[in-house]
Amino acid sequence: MIDVADVRAAQARLAGTLSETPCPYSETLSALTGARVFVKLENLQMSGSFKERGAANLLLQLGPEERGRGVVAASAGNHGLAVAFHAQRLGLAATIVMPEWAPLAKVTAARRHGATVVLHGENFDEAYTRAREIEGASRLVFVHPFDDPRVIAGQGTIGLELLAQVPDLDAVLVPVGGGGLIGGIGVAIKSTRPEVAVIGVQSQEIAAMRSALTAGARVSVPAATTIADGIAVRRVGEEPFELARRYVDQVVTVTEEEIANAILLLLEIEKTVVEGAGAVPLAALANRRVALADRTVALVLSGGNIDVNLIARVIERGLVKDGRLVRLRVRLRDRPGTLARLATLVAAARANVLRIEHDRAFSRAPVGDTEVELTLETSGTAQIEALKRQLTEAGYIVEEVAPS
Repeated sequence: MIDVADVRAAQARLAGTLSETPCPYSETLSALTGARVFVKLENLQMSGSFKERGAANLLLQLGPEERGRGVVAASAGNHGLAVAFHAQRLGLAATIVMPEWAPLAKVTAARRHGATVVLHGENFDEAYTRAREIEGASRLVFVHPFDDPRVIAGQGTIGLELLAQVPDLDAVLVPVGGGGLIGGIGVAIKSTRPEVAVIGVQSQEIAAMRSALTAGARVSVPAATTIADGIAVRRVGEEPFELARRYVDQVVTVTEEEIANAILLLLEIEKTVVEGAGAVPLAALANRRVALADRTVALVLSGGNIDVNLIARVIERGLVKDGRLVRLRVRLRDRPGTLARLATLVAAARANVLRIEHDRAFSRAPVGDTEVELTLETSGTAQIEALKRQLTEAGYIVEEVAPS
């Protein structure tokens, strides 16, 4: 396995190739979570994620013969972007295999960097298998996204930067997919300051590392869909798993709604765009998945390559989770003036109507009644509960519609 000397060598090798990303203190996130919070902005890397560190560290170590053959990589998106970007800088031919559902922004960016993009399969595992086939058929050099010591050492440079940027660091929260990022950070931090807690965060939909650590061996978890597509890896790497067993204190999971809400918080508070995988550390801290009150904590915001077509849906889910968007189903008498009275009560409660659906033919209400669905913009759960009480006291039958 790699050690801290490998990480320091990677840091020296990458000097002048990558910029040290900022790690500012967030007053608002600190007040929100009860911890002293710093955010490591890896979304500010040129290709939009931390993956550049590992990809560049590997590519810079290729010999002349390997460079002449070109490289191939499998990726859910960010690793492919990083390989494409640095391969172009170094004059190497690159082929990137991504799942067919990979975000369009990542596919387009990889092609813009001169890579040949192959879309194959429903998930990362199927894309990985195809990339390995291309490797064998074309004699390309395979650049693994997480299970290569050169890649892991490159990712670990984040840990060295964190120790310098936050000298009194107590804990770091790290997104976990295949495990290369947390493995490298764990080596860098624990070898220098073993008292600092290294905590992994995964979507509960695909929690391969947590399952592996619980089982004591690498296992494959079922395929699933998650907002955090960048860490949707069903089986962690062999070396990352061993590093996690040695250097990681715990791995926690978060829900899809919590991830969406964290994306929204980072947009509003930090004015930064972070994809689902990059938002999971804040989701864990904000929802008390870890006990870090009054501790100095760094959140690794691993990437910002969120598809613009997804942003609106993610924001809406975050608004629902935060109680600022709600849908109410209200039963009322089917008589002139009753809908106007309902609208007056909603306005008096200072809720903003975004949409009204008034359906008689397919209503579940008895004859003589009708149902109205109101989509409302509110200030939070307290206002929602107050509005429901007011409508109930006014004689309406009110039901909050849960998101599907």
